[in-house]
Amino acid sequence: MTAEPVTSRPADSPSAMMMAARVHAFGGPDVIRLERVPRPVPGPGEVLVRMAGAAFNPSDVGFRAGLMRDIVPLDLPFTIGSEASGTVVETGDGTERFNVGDRVVGRLDGGGAAAEYFAAPAVGLVGAPSAVPLAHAAAIPVAGLTAWQGLFEHGRLEPGTRILINGAGGGVGMFAVQLARHAGAHVIATAGPRSAGRVRDYGAEQIIDYTRTSPQEALDHPVDLVLNLAAIPAEAAQTLCRGIRPGGALVSITVPVEAPAGADLRTAHFVARDDPAQLAELVALIDAGVVRVDITAARPLAELPAVHRDAEAGRMSGKTVLIP
Repeated sequence: MTAEPVTSRPADSPSAMMMAARVHAFGGPDVIRLERVPRPVPGPGEVLVRMAGAAFNPSDVGFRAGLMRDIVPLDLPFTIGSEASGTVVETGDGTERFNVGDRVVGRLDGGGAAAEYFAAPAVGLVGAPSAVPLAHAAAIPVAGLTAWQGLFEHGRLEPGTRILINGAGGGVGMFAVQLARHAGAHVIATAGPRSAGRVRDYGAEQIIDYTRTSPQEALDHPVDLVLNLAAIPAEAAQTLCRGIRPGGALVSITVPVEAPAGADLRTAHFVARDDPAQLAELVALIDAGVVRVDITAARPLAELPAVHRDAEAGRMSGKTVLIP
């Protein structure tokens, strides 16, 4: 359906309202409420976007439960969701970067993605790739930038690097495996039975089934770099250091890891930052056919509480997007 430009309407007009997944109190999945709220109005430098897809991220569980308040303060109530794609339907004053009808994708670090419309600064969005459905493009910003920065900024990946990607079956792993292979690395990945085939298709040259053996037991030679994407205890993460050669590195996006005493290796823990320039490079790789975007599930926005329950129960793999 072609998006219609939005015109000024009274805030209480039915046409000026929208559905949004909101959190009024921190807690379990049932605190997410789908409710009608006023449609946002784009301010100077902003655009109003009709949401095509909003991706679920494991960090959304932390935002909902109040575990991320020290990292990203949020005032209650708030609309959950940190990455989305859609079509521009209105531009604020002074906005020249996008026009009505443009397809865009980006991160919303202050939340707001899980709604029929969202307003965002135009400078933080990039043109969506044409090679994937617009709703699927929502899966790119958070996971893609996390993989990019983990590999190239913190991991200092170079051609010929022997890398172990631990927990490659999720959304970040999808991008990490493909980007590492494109950069000329030798990729070893851990994955469970549900995601092993998908991870191999992304380019992993060796799959370690973590449900049957530990990575350090399965490695026949040390690796130069470990990228840990799995939410595992710190003690388990530290054991990954045993499979790293002297002078190598371990980068973790989940639990911080300290190198064992006397070990000659570097460790890093990070939270990915928004970087529209990097996101635009990633979009270009997707349109060039170098990186593909796979969605394991597309579910209605109304099912977001159930998505959170499934995530907490370990019933999800890959990447899920919400559609209006």
